[in-house]
Amino acid sequence: MTPSDSTLAIIGLGYVGLPLAVEFGKHRPTVGFDINAERISELQAGKDRTREVDAEELAEAVQLTYTADLEAISEAQVYIVTVPTPIDAHKRPDLTPLLKASETVGKVLKKGDIVIYESTVYPGATEEDCVPVLERVSGLTFNEDFFCGYSPERINPGDKLHRLTTITKVTAGSTPETADTVDALYASIVTAGTHKAESIRVAEAAKVIENTQRDLNIALVNELAMIFKKMGIDTEAVLKAAGTKWNFLPFRPGLVGGHCIGVDPYYLTHKAESIGYHPQVILAGRRINDGMGAYVSSEMVKAMIQKGIAIKGARVLVLGLTFKENCPDLRNTRVVDVVSELCDYGIRVDVHDPWVDADEAMHEYGIALTESPEAGAYDGVILAVAHDFFRERGLPQLRSLARDTHVLCDLKSLFGVNESDLRL
Repeated sequence: MTPSDSTLAIIGLGYVGLPLAVEFGKHRPTVGFDINAERISELQAGKDRTREVDAEELAEAVQLTYTADLEAISEAQVYIVTVPTPIDAHKRPDLTPLLKASETVGKVLKKGDIVIYESTVYPGATEEDCVPVLERVSGLTFNEDFFCGYSPERINPGDKLHRLTTITKVTAGSTPETADTVDALYASIVTAGTHKAESIRVAEAAKVIENTQRDLNIALVNELAMIFKKMGIDTEAVLKAAGTKWNFLPFRPGLVGGHCIGVDPYYLTHKAESIGYHPQVILAGRRINDGMGAYVSSEMVKAMIQKGIAIKGARVLVLGLTFKENCPDLRNTRVVDVVSELCDYGIRVDVHDPWVDADEAMHEYGIALTESPEAGAYDGVILAVAHDFFRERGLPQLRSLARDTHVLCDLKSLFGVNESDLRL
């Protein structure tokens, strides 16, 4: 185990890195590093734009400092990389942030140091893709001069119950001794305990199948929702009835986005195809989930036509843009698919989300948020994200935003079965 007074450096201070840096910073010298100088300034001022860590908890991390200066992390003995691992436009893994972070660490890597990765990857990525970068940039030899670990993140944005310290942490190391060190390091802050995996590849695989399993389960209920729609059966009522069985899994239909569930399966299928296996079930689930935006838009248009609403030039209000409720996270949100499809029908779409920064919405998706929707102005309202903000306002207030003849689509079944005109 590294001495308790040795310095840790956390590379990347987003949804994953910041909570980790704060927790370690409560117990030992920790430097949070990010290339975004504006992000560093905000954190130094006690503000977290992701809302994952409040000002009081930031203040509790008395041994944590923030920097965008590479020299400031040069004395660390342990480097933990927590950068995003997205997919590109062709749904292929984009390791660019991970490899650039590895180059950054390689510039300050010293003999005896440990580099731990938390980013979600396919099995083998740490040792096959990241380690060669570390060796090339540092001039050091893997498992002789420096060592690596892997401990996949399990952050759930917006979840105030399941936090870093209360979720079992999977750990692994490139040597038995490193595995012990990495495990002890995380055990010092994770009260829920740790699980030491047999190898880095096992830990990488465990992470990527966690979200692949969820993706497939949601794909199943999405397909069931489409079947039941054709049968005239309410899906939520079916799921509630089936849920009375003790081992029925409580998944619900919906849009599947975010930084994990809609992305991670493509890392696994990419690796599988590279070794000559062509996945079928995983990709079938992805096709269903990727098509839900178009399906929702089509059902909305059909419902509007049935009420005699002219489609071209109609106005629809979409409530919610984030990928999930009660958080500002826009990463890979699939609400944008609904917006895009409706626009293709010639519908004028307004988007309202009190959780989202307007500049970020414009930068990421070219969407100009509507700050105050006009009452009585819309032919349709789609409740796309189940923010408490919308629940607390209640259905009558949401309907007041629409014209007398309109369609209200409750994608998240936030209200009762007979209270909306359309839902999955």
